[in-house]
Amino acid sequence: MSKFSTEYIKVSERGTGVLLVELSRGPVNAFKEKFWRQFGQVFDSIHEDGTVRAVVLASAVPKMFSAGLDLNEALGSHMEKDPGRQGFYLKEHIRAFQSAISAVERCRVPVIAAVHGLAIGLAVDITSACDIRFAASTAVFAIKEVDVGLAADIGTLARFPKVVGNQSLVRELAMTARNFGADEALAVGFISKVVKGNRGEVVAAALDTARLIASKSPVAVVGTKQILLHSRDHSVQDNLEYTAAWNAFALQSSDTVDCMAAFKTKKDPSFSALPNISKSKL
Repeated sequence: MSKFSTEYIKVSERGTGVLLVELSRGPVNAFKEKFWRQFGQVFDSIHEDGTVRAVVLASAVPKMFSAGLDLNEALGSHMEKDPGRQGFYLKEHIRAFQSAISAVERCRVPVIAAVHGLAIGLAVDITSACDIRFAASTAVFAIKEVDVGLAADIGTLARFPKVVGNQSLVRELAMTARNFGADEALAVGFISKVVKGNRGEVVAAALDTARLIASKSPVAVVGTKQILLHSRDHSVQDNLEYTAAWNAFALQSSDTVDCMAAFKTKKDPSFSALPNISKSKL
């Protein structure tokens, strides 16, 4: 078991620089507050570790990825008598929840979602924040929040429309809460690959891709993730300026020299780890 593991998150090394992060709260990976806080802490810790180059996010539960929010806990959450004061509490609670799930996006290395079985509600928030999404042929998604009387508030409505790019379909899925399977998810661009089989097959496929990414220059891979995230939310010209600033220092990396040498010698390049990042030392 890896140093990153917690009570509800299993982390294991699956190759040089490759981690498998598994949601592990049986029987259905329903998220209570302790679970989602651990989720954010794990990915923030991975972000800080320079030896990690790619991550696969999967479920350790055999029959599904996640049933979403633990409604039993949510119904018993903190309540203030005064609605105005309750609003202050709920806003901060939602922001903390959003931040924990956004840790996937903040993580400097690529995160590949490997989804099987049901992926409901919060599971769509989580997978929308990942860089790459693979699904087993058994996968079934649903933006389920309207069925419990609220608008999805942890990231789906912010990210899913930009991933899919079809506003009519986004509204249909978000307002009807209907299920959509792996083939439809592929057709609309939410996932990039359907893997025939179930959990074992999709995790294996995601790990293969993670190992390929981990063999590349970590400076180039991290830079690519950051520039793509910036591009999503900014104009073309703003992103070109950002890219120029990023590559002004990245092009001075020894990785560039190593890649050129490897190309000439026809040998696989070897790259050093990125520096660790410790917020406490900044």
